[in-house]
Amino acid sequence: MASAEASADAVDGKSARWPLIVGVLLALAGAAGGFYLVSAGLILNGESKPVAKAASDPSLPDVRFVALDPMLISLGPKSNNRHLRFTAQLEVPSASLSEVQKILPRVVDVLNSYLRAVETGDIENPAILSKLRAQMLRRIQIVTGEGRVRDLLIMEFVLN
Repeated sequence: MASAEASADAVDGKSARWPLIVGVLLALAGAAGGFYLVSAGLILNGESKPVAKAASDPSLPDVRFVALDPMLISLGPKSNNRHLRFTAQLEVPSASLSEVQKILPRVVDVLNSYLRAVETGDIENPAILSKLRAQMLRRIQIVTGEGRVRDLLIMEFVLN
């Protein structure tokens, strides 16, 4: 009986070692493969992908920004005495800077008129800001003339 128990323990010991041996061999193979890939430069070769161009890049457009005076717009009778505080800047090509500055009062007038006419529910919707921005930019471009204003940057859009 003792010899039968001894042979059973020996069989269990060999079967318990087999997964351990396979695991060690697979770990060594993975380490060797990883070492080869890194040393051959196939992965983690230290070369970084190009990042966005620096601000000093001469290919950037020649633009200036014209700050509009902050505006306080009353939102009409249905708005429960609410006001909209609005501040923006215009992106203008450098060649058109003086022309746009001369007609800035017209720009403020068209923005004030448009924002006063917008429904209060539309202004309260956060998803509508891009649509409002596009509408305001189009009106500004009509007032200033085509090609004089590239973009409208909204700096402040706060309901009181």
